[in-house]
Amino acid sequence: MNRRMTLALLLTAAALPGCAALTARRTEETFSARDYRLATDDRVRLIVFGQDDLSNLYTVDGSGAITVPLIGSVEVEGLTTKEAAERVTARLAGGFLREPRVTVEIDTYRPFYIMGEVARGGQYDYVAGMTVETAVAIGGGFTPRAVRSYATLSRKVGDETERFNAPIDYPLRPGDTVIVRERWF
Repeated sequence: MNRRMTLALLLTAAALPGCAALTARRTEETFSARDYRLATDDRVRLIVFGQDDLSNLYTVDGSGAITVPLIGSVEVEGLTTKEAAERVTARLAGGFLREPRVTVEIDTYRPFYIMGEVARGGQYDYVAGMTVETAVAIGGGFTPRAVRSYATLSRKVGDETERFNAPIDYPLRPGDTVIVRERWF
């Protein structure tokens, strides 16, 4: 009996390092629209004061640019809305308009994705203030075999993609992928 118990403890101890491959983040990262960086599939409202023909909604395309009449393609991926407005202003001031005043606002954030042990995985619209729990609710709720205390998040940070376990009340960002795992027991 003692040998069996020792063997069971050794096997359990050997399996534990694999469970720690993804670390849980507890530090809450607040989402700020001011610091938000534009990326593919974001839709922005461009307002050029006094130029109604230029003011419109523009979607950031796969190359990270928006296409504005008169000035063509403007690279905005990785920029804040303020930086994007400055870039469009500079292009318009380069021979098209005298003293242009431009504002860029987020109209629609890029979608988030949910998969795994949820009723309806897929792509959904991001809403400010979302958590893992609200994402699961949008995805139709947990399946009976789902882990309900955390989910694995995949998040692009710069050129890297981070994967980590996050508690159910962890805040999401646009473009996150939520993976709800299957429980073993």
